[in-house]
Amino acid sequence: MSSAGSGAPPLTVMTVNIHKGFTTFNRKFILPELRDAVRKVGADVVFLQEVLGTHEAHGKRVDNWPEAPHYEFLADSIWPQFAYGQNMVYPKGDHGNAIMSKFPIVHYQNHDVSVPGPEKRGLLHCVLRLPGHGREVHAICVHLGLAESHRQQQLELLCGMVRSEVPDDAPLVVAGDFNDWRRRAHDVLWREVGLREVFVTAYGEAAKTFPAIFPLLSLDRIYVRNCSVHLPVVLPRKPWSHLSDHAPLVAELHL
Repeated sequence: MSSAGSGAPPLTVMTVNIHKGFTTFNRKFILPELRDAVRKVGADVVFLQEVLGTHEAHGKRVDNWPEAPHYEFLADSIWPQFAYGQNMVYPKGDHGNAIMSKFPIVHYQNHDVSVPGPEKRGLLHCVLRLPGHGREVHAICVHLGLAESHRQQQLELLCGMVRSEVPDDAPLVVAGDFNDWRRRAHDVLWREVGLREVFVTAYGEAAKTFPAIFPLLSLDRIYVRNCSVHLPVVLPRKPWSHLSDHAPLVAELHL
């Protein structure tokens, strides 16, 4: 693990489930407000779950609906690089995971980890090239299933992917909505591929993120390997509990 004193600037990462740009229960479309809030955080790399690619029906009836896919609308001029992993496709649209980056994304691939049934899930793997770093940084955006048995299978697929696609010495960030309210992922990811959760490392337990208005469950996570972490934070309820049912997480990483 490299030290913070290596001279390289830190890498700030953020993860948030954006609920397709709507408030809880789909009462109001708030993607423009959400974009402003994400911009103010100013993270270098943003991991997004439940991002709409297209939706023909919403585009016709919702005010302020952007013409561009939501990940492009959110990235705008702040994050020149972005990747989208389409997971769920329905007659009028699609949604999935996305990663927005201030640094070049030199390669990306979306891995389908769906278990037979109605839920479609994916793992979006991006390889980032940071100036001043000899090694490429690997970033994986995660949104696991609601069923415990599905999550266990998906964690196994995640570990297999890390072993086969990520060099042992490369900085690795795995972030997103794990739906892991029983907190089973910590031991699996540490034992199998050496990933540590940043809030567990810093404070002894995972951050509570859901529901954002009064967080009770630790569903959202940031796991890292080959980097150190400085003061990870849960973003405050105002304005975030209005913008998502998941509280966003932010961490400063030293590579």
